[in-house]
Amino acid sequence: MSDFTLNILDQSPINGATTPAMAIEETIALAKHTDTLGYHRFWLAEHHNTSAFAGASPEILIGYISAVTRHLRVGSGGIMLPHYSPMKVAEVFRMLDTLAPGRIDLGIGRAPGGDARTAAALQAGPKAWPPEVFPQQVEMLLQFLEDATGCAGEAGGFPEAHPYQGIHAQPMGDNLVPVMMLGSGGDGAIHAAHFGLPYVYAHFINPDNLDTAARAYRQHFRPSRFLAEPHLMMAVSALAADSHEEAQHFARPRNIWAAQMMQNKAGRLLSMAEAQAYQPTAEDLTLIDMITQRSLTGTANEVLNQLDGFRQSHAVDEFFLLTLTPDVAARKHSYTLMSAAAGLNRQANAAE
Repeated sequence: MSDFTLNILDQSPINGATTPAMAIEETIALAKHTDTLGYHRFWLAEHHNTSAFAGASPEILIGYISAVTRHLRVGSGGIMLPHYSPMKVAEVFRMLDTLAPGRIDLGIGRAPGGDARTAAALQAGPKAWPPEVFPQQVEMLLQFLEDATGCAGEAGGFPEAHPYQGIHAQPMGDNLVPVMMLGSGGDGAIHAAHFGLPYVYAHFINPDNLDTAARAYRQHFRPSRFLAEPHLMMAVSALAADSHEEAQHFARPRNIWAAQMMQNKAGRLLSMAEAQAYQPTAEDLTLIDMITQRSLTGTANEVLNQLDGFRQSHAVDEFFLLTLTPDVAARKHSYTLMSAAAGLNRQANAAE
């Protein structure tokens, strides 16, 4: 099976046998490992004040990973825009693109990436941007990015009467940093459609709203200077191994952690040893069964067949694979198997 565009989403997971620093080291090692496997994008998530994930500053990891890889586009999955100044985000990603020209993606979202108290602590001012101003933040971010390429007037950037006319996000340059909208519900789809941006649906967060979100995105899409027609991407929880049973074995810590999260008692991802010793409750078992059903777990061909089903039913253009297991070797092996099954190396070599 070929003609798949597969990407990687990484959260720098912390498990019972590692530290946050080790989790970051594992993310970097994973990026290096997958750089020559034919994957198109490698994105870093943003989470704050959590014992489960160490990736609080994707923009810093993007800079480092882009410097130690050659082929991957490196980006954010995503930057939680309500925490930040649109101009500052534009400046950060302009700098990243200057350091790795043509290899930087800016994925943005509206979720807080943490609890309410943490969101408040992240703000530079007395309170957070309210959700209703998110579209204005997005518009300003796009204007700063367009302006940084020299666009003006009808070509893009700020209108002549705009109070920020003449304020530039440095370093300026010809390349326009691509922006993608993330979401797991209807709002992200509508925002992506309104601004004419690619839409990344987080199936691993909310598998039940895919039909509604995809339909809303396509129905309301407006062509823009960024994108002429809809471009739908989907992030899924996926784990491949040499056998179905082996894949389920390595997925057990993920399933337990997700079940605990649904009960508001999640901490770090369990180590493999902790997961094997864990005695699930009846409620755990019910949730684990549901999580197993919605995750893509098995041999690489089994996972790829499920992806193909989504591609056929929803015209998905690209997939992000989020592989959550504490066994680093198994995580790397999963991405290697998926690359081989999808023929990613053959596609990459043919394109060169």
